[in-house]
Amino acid sequence: MLAQKSISVLSNPSSRYLVANTRTLTNLERPVQGLVQTTSSQRRNNSSQGKSLENPQNLPSMPVPPLKDTLHRFLTTVQPHLNDEEFRRTRSIVEKFSQPGSDGDTLQKLLEARAKLKDNWMAEWWMKTAYLGYRDPVVVWSSPGIVFPERKFSSDQDRLSFTAKIITASLRFKGEIDAGRIPVEKFGKNELDMQQYRKIFGTCRIPGREIDSLELNPQSKHIVVFHRGNIFKVNVYGGVGQDEILSEEELIEQLQECIKTERNPYPVGILTSDNRNNWGKAYEILLKDPQNRTSLTETQKALFVVCLDDAVPRPSTYNNVTSHQVIHAGGSKQNSGNRWYDKTVQFIVGENGVNGLTYEHTPAEGGPIAVLTDQIIKYVDSGVNPSQSRVGSVEKPKLLTFKLDEDAKKCIEEAAKNIDALSSNLDVDILHFQEFGKEFVKTHKISPDSFIQIALQYTFYRLHGVPGAHYESAHTRLFVHGRTETIRSCSNESVAFAKSMMESGSDENRVEKLMAAIKSHKDYTMMAIQGKGVDRHLLGLKLTAKENNMKIPELFNDAGFVKSSHMRLSTSQVPSQFELYMCYGPLVDNGYGCCYNPRANDMFFGISAFNSCPETSAKKFSVTLKESLMDMFRILSSTGRGIKSKL
Repeated sequence: MLAQKSISVLSNPSSRYLVANTRTLTNLERPVQGLVQTTSSQRRNNSSQGKSLENPQNLPSMPVPPLKDTLHRFLTTVQPHLNDEEFRRTRSIVEKFSQPGSDGDTLQKLLEARAKLKDNWMAEWWMKTAYLGYRDPVVVWSSPGIVFPERKFSSDQDRLSFTAKIITASLRFKGEIDAGRIPVEKFGKNELDMQQYRKIFGTCRIPGREIDSLELNPQSKHIVVFHRGNIFKVNVYGGVGQDEILSEEELIEQLQECIKTERNPYPVGILTSDNRNNWGKAYEILLKDPQNRTSLTETQKALFVVCLDDAVPRPSTYNNVTSHQVIHAGGSKQNSGNRWYDKTVQFIVGENGVNGLTYEHTPAEGGPIAVLTDQIIKYVDSGVNPSQSRVGSVEKPKLLTFKLDEDAKKCIEEAAKNIDALSSNLDVDILHFQEFGKEFVKTHKISPDSFIQIALQYTFYRLHGVPGAHYESAHTRLFVHGRTETIRSCSNESVAFAKSMMESGSDENRVEKLMAAIKSHKDYTMMAIQGKGVDRHLLGLKLTAKENNMKIPELFNDAGFVKSSHMRLSTSQVPSQFELYMCYGPLVDNGYGCCYNPRANDMFFGISAFNSCPETSAKKFSVTLKESLMDMFRILSSTGRGIKSKL
């Protein structure tokens, strides 16, 4: 996710983009979503002519950093995770890999040649390796959830009115995107690639046996509504040109038709929560029947999904029900069959006020989704009186039905077992830290994001006594089709700070080490945003070896690479002015997920771990993180760097 502290939203309108009405990307050897394969001279010609359809903002291409620079940074980041003997071996392997005529030198030249032929040398590979080729379930392992401020509904009518406002706000936001009125985001004076906004609505991941594909349907006129495992196609536009959003009154009438059904004993949507190969197999079974093909097509073409959920139990000892609902929906006995996890955006509205969204990560990062979320909540809470005008006759919602043979039913039963096991294994805790927020941190001219990242490092070290390999997502949207790079937040400096906090010594010394750790994090963040991080470059070299049938170099099996890539901390900042937060599962079995929303005077943290791992606990991490933040406040205050506060 994008650490949005770096973005200023300006008033100038974005460029218009050309998007095909329907486009399915099934062959990953060809460009993904408009990437062009051109020669360097052709690209220079394109640049001289100004903006192109594939690069409407005329952004620069993703660079390939010098090999020696990346390897130097790599050695620095692996050192905290290795003993002296392991580090000597890693350094020897790196030195050999960087020599002229070495495997590294050969791969670097091949990668540089690839970069001359493509607008973004990583984009196709990233889409394939990180998403479409990834075979674990998107639930927990990939798709995040966002928890909205809780609501209290006094009746079904009240809930449906709230849902209609969400639909209206989303369609209005889509209208702004289509009209090119979304302000261009910037990093300093440089524009960021805005094309991800075009992929929020009407996009769906399509399952395959070994690899998935992506389908874009931005011109669709309908959404799909789920209720108790039943799927309805709901038209949301009308009027003469079929381009006027239905009034909220009409949307409520549409939704009322959808809640008259009983629970579906074989909800097809639960298949989307399964392992991707399992879902790909089940998908082929479903496609054999024409009726099923029609229902699948209508679901996949929808602009987005609305999930009208049944109420779920809320035991007094378990206050994170909403987090679980937006990540995995609680399993087959709750609402996991009331989802279509392949859709980019699914809004969730429960009977008892649970609400939020979950999104499939393939087409976009968290930045555009967070902007959408803020726009929705602003609209819902604005008190705007809904329009009562009618667009005329509107087709009633259509129940999308499936003919299920025994093989299909077995797939559904197996998917139900799998999501029950996965959902019961996820441990989530929410920390609403109210002692101070980012304004206190900024009074010291400290980056709030860096401050929080070092707090997370300190927390992990306190709990486990070792440094934790640490993934933080940085955007690379300075470049055309840019997605993310890894900020390796664990550094020699962050470890030195953590140790100083756990050993005897002066607060002045601790603050000195804290500031060094923060500087190290800020420096790496800037390099990552500029395409000079370690992980994407090394991945590019490894994939270059695979594509050219070369032996995978020793570097990628060495302890330095293996240990520093086992990211036990997966973190990101998704800020909002509202009381909401994003949450997702850990990257590894013995790790933590942590997404945070730092507001002016408080902070929200969504923390996850796996119950199956005896080493980790979301609750312990949450409690220890609060203590870590207070420790850092104390040393800043005790050394005269603090400010008077309510503490």
